[in-house]
Amino acid sequence: MSTKVLIVRFSSIGDIILTTPVIRCLKQQFDDGNAEIHYLTKKSFVPLLQQNPYIDRILTIDEKVSEIADVIRQEDYPYIIDLHRNLRSAQVKRLSRGAAFSFEKLNFRKWIFVNFKWNVMPDVHIVDRYMDTTKALSIKNDNGGLDYFIPKADEVNIFDIKDSLSAGYISFAIGGQHQGKMLPERKIIELCNGLETPVMLLGGPEDQDKGERIRENSNANIYNACGKFSINQSADLVRQSLLLITHDTGLMHIGAALKKNVISIWGATVPELGMYPYMPGKDSKIFRSPKSSSPYSKLGNKQWYKKAFDGFEKMDMKPISDYANSIAAKA
Repeated sequence: MSTKVLIVRFSSIGDIILTTPVIRCLKQQFDDGNAEIHYLTKKSFVPLLQQNPYIDRILTIDEKVSEIADVIRQEDYPYIIDLHRNLRSAQVKRLSRGAAFSFEKLNFRKWIFVNFKWNVMPDVHIVDRYMDTTKALSIKNDNGGLDYFIPKADEVNIFDIKDSLSAGYISFAIGGQHQGKMLPERKIIELCNGLETPVMLLGGPEDQDKGERIRENSNANIYNACGKFSINQSADLVRQSLLLITHDTGLMHIGAALKKNVISIWGATVPELGMYPYMPGKDSKIFRSPKSSSPYSKLGNKQWYKKAFDGFEKMDMKPISDYANSIAAKA
C-alpha cells in the first residue's frame, strides 16, 4: 500500500508554482517512488496544478478548512508538508495524527530587512527552503527547476490572435499584486517604445484598461491580451514568446517554470527576499529600480507610515529594452 503525503499551500499563483519541485521530488523519491501525493489549495488555484502528473489528488477549500475537515480526518495522512504555515494550515495539521513538517517563513527577519534595511535573510532561494521541509524524509532537490503543465485544451494558436505575432513576440506581464511592484504606465510605454519586436501585454481583467491605454499611447506594435485569456492560456502565450518581461508576479514564476528567458523588474520588493526567478532560461536578467537595494515592504504594498514607493520614477528603461532586443534577436 502506498504512503500518502499531503502538501499544503493555499495561495497564491507564484507561491504555488514555487512548491512544484517539492511535489516532484516527493513523488519520485519517497517510498521508492510509490508515494501518493495529495495537495490542498484554494479552489481558484486548481488550474495551476490540474495537469501535474506528480499529484494524485487535489483537495480544495473556498475559505475554511472545515469544508474539507471530514476528508482529512478520513485520510489521516501519515505525513503533512506544510508550505504555508498559517492558521489554516495549523488547523489541517490538528485534523491528522501524522508527522507534520512546516516551512519556516522567517517573518521576523523580513521585518528587520524592511524596517531597518539590514539584510539578515539567508542567501537561499525560497524553493530550497521549501525543500528543507522534506529533509527528514531524505528527499533531495533534483535541481530540475519549477514545473508548469499546460492542458492541451488551453494551448493558443497565435495565428488566431494576430498575424504580426506569428513571426515572434515579447510577452510583457504588466500586472502585479501591489502598486509598488508595477512600473507606472508611462514607464511601460517608454519601455515598449524601445522594443524592436511586437509586444503582447499579459495580465488579468483588472489590467485590461491599463493595457488599452498603453497600447493606444505607444508607438510599438502591441497586442493587449490582458483579461482575454485564462491563466493556463496566458502561460501558453508566455511559452510561445521569444522572452518574458515581467514584474515580481505569478507569471514571472510561470516563465521560469517554462524555462523562458525572464527579464524581471524589481521595485518595492527585492530579490534578496528569496523569490527571484528560479532556474529560468540562461539569458534571464534582473533589473532593479534605483531604490530597490532594500525592500520598501514585504509584499510591495503601501505602508501607512511611509510615503508611496516612487523608486520606478527615475529608472532608465533603455538598458532593459536594449537587453530585451538583444535576447529577442538571438531567439
